[in-house]
Amino acid sequence: MRENKQPKLYIVIPCYNEEKVLPITAPMFKKKIEDLIGAGKISGDSRVLFVNDGSKDATWEIIQSLAKADRCYSGVSLSRNRGHQNALLAGLMEAKEQCDITISIDCDGQDDINAMDAMVDEYLDGAEIVYGVRSKRQTDTFFKRFTAESFYKVMKWMGADTVFNHADYRLVSARALKEFANFKEVNIFLRGMFPLVGFKSTCVYYERAERIAGESHYPLSKMLALAFDGITSLSVKPIRIITGLGVGISVVAFLLIVYALIAYFTGNVVSGWASSLIATCFLGGIQLIALGVIGEYVGKIYMETKARPRFIIGERTDEEK
Repeated sequence: MRENKQPKLYIVIPCYNEEKVLPITAPMFKKKIEDLIGAGKISGDSRVLFVNDGSKDATWEIIQSLAKADRCYSGVSLSRNRGHQNALLAGLMEAKEQCDITISIDCDGQDDINAMDAMVDEYLDGAEIVYGVRSKRQTDTFFKRFTAESFYKVMKWMGADTVFNHADYRLVSARALKEFANFKEVNIFLRGMFPLVGFKSTCVYYERAERIAGESHYPLSKMLALAFDGITSLSVKPIRIITGLGVGISVVAFLLIVYALIAYFTGNVVSGWASSLIATCFLGGIQLIALGVIGEYVGKIYMETKARPRFIIGERTDEEK
């Protein structure tokens, strides 16, 4: 048990083109803050922090009006769109010096906000990181459920330490965030990076609902890009697979050379273009795939050496007060 019975909580919410759903979910987040305060679990200074990820609609104007009308709300706006992971990171880094704990959650209302009660309880019992984990995926299509669960299994097989069926709904203490700030890589995959911090962690299970309003900003192309970023950011096993594949093909090629020499010297030679064409196409395809995977890693190294900022905060609502 912790001595501080009422930690200061910041709910960190990345937003991109959420003008339709934000007016609906913002009061829900405020109500949850008030409920937790009323239950004596968190400090009365707790707040909701929105992060505008370069939205093209009225999202930032809505955040500004919310912050102006109620001190429970605050917001920061990135100078341009940087993607969900960088926007979330910006909010967490903004909050780490101002609160005791953060809970990150998406704006669309799909994640069960009532799971926050159990998250705070786990923190009060000593956990530094509490992962929100989906108990089932009944609201997903078969394709999305199959691909998502396959992704987590592949990540585990690749050696990446991720929590199965956990996205970015989690509680993180200020202590863990300050240590996490030492991770300087540009290519980030937060759900795979937080387990690397260590400290005591646990899971809280919840059911995910349908999106309240608006459209999903994560089509299949973005989901695949995020999955590939996660694999290449946390594991070098794809390169090792290529190495093993290269060794295997080399062995097969050597055996074929031996067979060809034996056939030549015994006079049992049958000329044919089909076998040559198949071998050439197969080896050429393998080489291109290998070069592509290696090139992806080289590209990430290139971006890391530039050490560009992962986000730039353009505005803060607190500056307007």
